[in-house]
Amino acid sequence: MDRFNQTSPVVGFILLGLSAHPRLEKTFFVLILLMYLVILLGNGVLILVTILDSHLHTPMYFFLGNLSFLDICYTTSSVPLILDSFLTPRKTISFSACFGQMFLSFAMGATECVLLGMMAFDRYVAICNPLRYPVVMNKAIYIPMAAGSWAAGITNSVVQTSQAMRLPFCGDNVINHFTCEILAVLKLACADISMNVISMVVANVIFLGVPVLFIFVSYVFIIATILRIPSAEGKKKAFSTCSAHLTVVVVFYGTILFMYGKPKSKDPLGEDKQDLSDKLTSLFYGVVTPMLNPIIYSLRNKDVKAAVKNLVHQ
Repeated sequence: MDRFNQTSPVVGFILLGLSAHPRLEKTFFVLILLMYLVILLGNGVLILVTILDSHLHTPMYFFLGNLSFLDICYTTSSVPLILDSFLTPRKTISFSACFGQMFLSFAMGATECVLLGMMAFDRYVAICNPLRYPVVMNKAIYIPMAAGSWAAGITNSVVQTSQAMRLPFCGDNVINHFTCEILAVLKLACADISMNVISMVVANVIFLGVPVLFIFVSYVFIIATILRIPSAEGKKKAFSTCSAHLTVVVVFYGTILFMYGKPKSKDPLGEDKQDLSDKLTSLFYGVVTPMLNPIIYSLRNKDVKAAVKNLVHQ
């Protein structure tokens, strides 16, 4: 029977995960669990030092604390489900739980895109207008900037998730993914999803395109300003204040571009390999990137290193 003519409503979904590759499941269970623990520890420590160390009570570290909290929320919305799927072949999830997880992941991902743009603006003001930095980036400015990032991400998630929830799901209920990833779920709808696709394209332009353009323009001015600094030591010091953020941006957006920008295989055998590749890339984006963020900031930032040492020795 044609899928669009079926009327039996779907009350839950089945997550395939890596059930087609059982040998990989145990290996990835251990790897993802260890990475998740590193994420909780690393980002938790960063949040603590940005709160407890008075030297880190600046806009940059306020944004960093938000980024760390966001990474914990993002991974917690999906990693427990991923770990469970490795232990339970064809893991079942209720309709409401699926869309709840989708909402949280979507909200955190969109918020991070905007927050990275706000952090780029902070670095732009610090390097290009250092004398005006205390005036421009005061509490009345940077706290609303962070709050606006969260509000924008949550609003976008409400729109996308509510639109997806209104679709009828009355045919296949098998999601070929670890989690309730929105594109994988939309494929199962037995109705026209063109409005959902248009809405997502608009959201991608706003939450991916605009922040990337903003970050790019900010760093053009930042690099131009650094190159005008006469001393090599001055250039090194200026670049060190934004190198961690730039590294995080490259890892974050680079993974997204790789995940969604690569060409699709038309060969049936190639599709199976690409399917596995897509899942593992998604896993990298969802787990490895949040794990790297505190490591990058710890390795590339003397203030954070000193604050962590002080916290350990207390």
